Amino acid sequence: MAIINNSSTDPNKILPMTYLWARQHYKDGVANNWTPEEVSMQKDVEQWKSHNVINDSERRMILWNLGFFSTAESLTANNIVLAVYRHITNPECRQYLLRQAYEEAIHTDTFIYCCDTLGLDPEEIYTMYNTVPSIKEKDDFVVELTKSIFDPTFEPNGIDNIRKFIHDLIGYYIIMEGIFFYAGFAMILALKRQNKMVGIGEQFEYIMRDESLHLAFGCDLINTIKKENPEIWTQEFQDEIIALIKRSVELEKKYAHDACPQGLLGINAEQFCDYVEYIADRRLLRIDLQMVYKKENPFPWMSQSTDLSKEKNFFETRVTEYQTSGNLEWD
Repeated sequence: MAIINNSSTDPNKILPMTYLWARQHYKDGVANNWTPEEVSMQKDVEQWKSHNVINDSERRMILWNLGFFSTAESLTANNIVLAVYRHITNPECRQYLLRQAYEEAIHTDTFIYCCDTLGLDPEEIYTMYNTVPSIKEKDDFVVELTKSIFDPTFEPNGIDNIRKFIHDLIGYYIIMEGIFFYAGFAMILALKRQNKMVGIGEQFEYIMRDESLHLAFGCDLINTIKKENPEIWTQEFQDEIIALIKRSVELEKKYAHDACPQGLLGINAEQFCDYVEYIADRRLLRIDLQMVYKKENPFPWMSQSTDLSKEKNFFETRVTEYQTSGNLEWD
């Protein structure tokens, strides 16, 4: 049995399952089900209108993050639907990919909801991937990294093409979803800790939970292909992947300084950069590569911000947890 290049696999026959980890990721995704309209943004609107609450630096940071994520979610959805799904014919993996595609649609809807609710100019937000250099560089980098699987003639056959497929999956899952999202997550959740723009912060918590599952699935997918095709995982290829991840870290650090040059209360821009390096080491270890940066986590509260077991007083706020999934790693 093989997860790719298996002509005997019937994608319509999901039982019996071969890759039970894919089924578990699907169930964990269902357990975290949510929609943006469930989150009240009334206080966010009041704070956004008051320059006494949200200063210019914080306003810039919020806009930069909405600008990056609003188009990044569409980019990731296109990767799944138009490229990855076609090449992964295993039915339980496809079931998870469909779940992930739905979650990307929810994330896209989240930024529509935020823009509409705050009365933002959609032309400004949705063109930042072209008008803001640090956002454009990240998006261009990922598009370049994942172009092989968008080639309609590409098939993951043979050592070279399987290696290209892994290269693109790493570009998509490890770099885009596993590194390029995390400085933004930290910024918005740091603001939420100050009781500012809490509605947006809560939605980012949900998005981060989803992305953590996407990352977990992607790593399991990559590691399974590696295990089934060990000849692709040469030292030269490993060095190439490490170089790509190091480049992505530099781009994310540049974005962190650009989006939040003055930092936030008690946090400077360098701490966001340290967090990116810490995250990158976690991603490297997850696909059996050596750490590069060896930084401590400057934001241990990031895990607490996305703790699925947290409880809320029903009479003070809405219930945000329908089910629990205790086996996830948030950063």
